Amino acid sequence: MVQPSPPVPRCYALVPCAGVGERAGAVLPKQYAPLAGRPLVAHTLAALRAVPAIVATLVVVSPDDTHFAALIGPTEHDRDWLAASGGASRAQTVANGLVELRHRGATDADWVLVHDAARCLLRPAWVQRLIDACSADQVGGLLAVPLADTLKREVAERVQATVDRRGLWAAQTPQMFRLALLQRALEHAGPQVTDEASAIEALGLRPRLVPGEWENLKITWPADFGLAQRLLATR
Repeated sequence: MVQPSPPVPRCYALVPCAGVGERAGAVLPKQYAPLAGRPLVAHTLAALRAVPAIVATLVVVSPDDTHFAALIGPTEHDRDWLAASGGASRAQTVANGLVELRHRGATDADWVLVHDAARCLLRPAWVQRLIDACSADQVGGLLAVPLADTLKREVAERVQATVDRRGLWAAQTPQMFRLALLQRALEHAGPQVTDEASAIEALGLRPRLVPGEWENLKITWPADFGLAQRLLATR
């Protein structure tokens, strides 16, 4: 008897959107701050929505969030894929989002692409590059860029040492891992990890580095809004 083939793993995007972004200096949480006439996160969601390989994008907001419903229209994001289960840390928000994905039909072998809400300059082609590079990988991977600048370690506002930059990369998102593996990694690593790849590394695994683009910056400081505005204007 011929055994049926296992289902082809699907790709889901997960956007943790529960932070407050204090360093950005915005009146609203930075993911809702206006950028080129739209809330910042609306640009992020539009890019993910334009990736055919992604079957759905789950946005995870804090339980008391009122901004998403007020600022993001139903045509910009399906309310069935909004979860008010954000946690006290990014890791907890992502972990809660993985549980929500299971409730919506995702399985152990499905891929989850976790992407920062504040990386609003994302382009669909970069996401597809990550998917193409990782879909047959045993671990998964992340977009990242090799460091070009000379690095200095600081103590009391003075240079303590120059750091060898060889082999150093700046991590970006999306970061793409199978749902079951990522759940196990986050449970093992705890809430202190700042990205999903760190949790995977804590299991002794080595995520694949997929070349990203410097334009895929994360809005963090007040000056970043002006830079993002200029970059959007050139597209």
